[in-house]
Amino acid sequence: MYISVPFCRTKCSYCNFASDVFSRKIFQGYVERICADLQRAHEIAAAAGGHFEFKKVVDSVYLGGGTPTLLDIAGLEKLFVNISQNFQLAPDAEITVECAPGTLSDAVLETFQRCGVNRVSLGVQSFIDQEAKSVGRLHTRVVTLDDIARLRQAGISNINVDLIAGLPHQTMASWNISVEEAISTGAPHVSVYMLEVDDDSRLGRELIAGGTKYHAHFVPDEDLTADLYEAARERLDFAGIRQYEISNFASPGKESQHNLKYWLRKPYLGLGVDAHSMLLAKLRTNDDQHPAVRFSAPDAMGPFMNGDPMQVTPVSTGAFLQEAFFLGLRLNHGVSLQELKEEFGGPAVEEYSATIADLLEIKLLYLEEGQKIEEGQKIEDGQKIEDAQVRLTPRGRLLSNEVFQRFISVNEPASISPTL
Repeated sequence: MYISVPFCRTKCSYCNFASDVFSRKIFQGYVERICADLQRAHEIAAAAGGHFEFKKVVDSVYLGGGTPTLLDIAGLEKLFVNISQNFQLAPDAEITVECAPGTLSDAVLETFQRCGVNRVSLGVQSFIDQEAKSVGRLHTRVVTLDDIARLRQAGISNINVDLIAGLPHQTMASWNISVEEAISTGAPHVSVYMLEVDDDSRLGRELIAGGTKYHAHFVPDEDLTADLYEAARERLDFAGIRQYEISNFASPGKESQHNLKYWLRKPYLGLGVDAHSMLLAKLRTNDDQHPAVRFSAPDAMGPFMNGDPMQVTPVSTGAFLQEAFFLGLRLNHGVSLQELKEEFGGPAVEEYSATIADLLEIKLLYLEEGQKIEEGQKIEDGQKIEDAQVRLTPRGRLLSNEVFQRFISVNEPASISPTL
């Protein structure tokens, strides 16, 4: 389960999410609406189609945003109470809350303890104060380190630290400091994102325009940003925080179980502004025309609070296979073509043999295990690849969006963006 809490203290210049600065007057009404949706979640799922399975057992809860810790204690607690009243939480459920450093009061930490929160994701982005400030972050390195220490004192040691490569003023030297600080905190999970130039963000628009607002003229170029990402990957790996997905690194056993559900196409329910859901068909067969359905709430506060209808997208078998490729390839272990054959049928998977062969030849993918084909080796005529494990090469991870687009058919458009 994902619950969107789209409230921020400030809007970061690079952000293109459906979050913003709102009056606190809205907070209570928004929490009430989420609680109402929790109570009628079965009806919401049914409206997406009776063909799809809705389960009441939840093994992952994620409060994201935005900054959920901007809610008052009563609001936070009410969300968790309504989740437990309307769903059955698995005994080992992973319960995560996203937090901005500087918003973890003692009262919030006590609420986490009462409500069973056992994982926190901190939006640090940089341990260099100048870099964090340049994009609108309000915390400092000292505040962040203090928050991590206080989380541990409260019994929450499963902590993720978010970093962004490519922020204004960033250099290889300053980046190395941030990466080393993340490691030295002992946080078992680190997410490393490369700054995206997106015209839906203020910084992105300024970069595209070649302007100087929002410190745009101090943003590293793409080559340096890629170098920063690679440097972090190598250093984190050396420290035992191993990459398991394009942007995510974890100590053994500390991988984000919530995010793994997205990449492995497991069912999830999203509630709140711009929250997305995916349910699977009650009965799956190889010739099932719609093995899944995706639906999403309005992406703006007004339409959401007004009860505007959600967007429903039945997912065709062809589109679901494409998603199996580009979501599965995000993970370091890649995708098993044999498993895809068992799920979708051999002929459907074999249609992608030429695409895979092309990507192997230009060293964006490699195969291993059954075929023992090395990275970049050319596929000979008649050589079968459909039983191998397909993975992104290091270069393929840097160019992942280009790889994923190769699996999208004009006749079978994907129901979600491959660049998520």
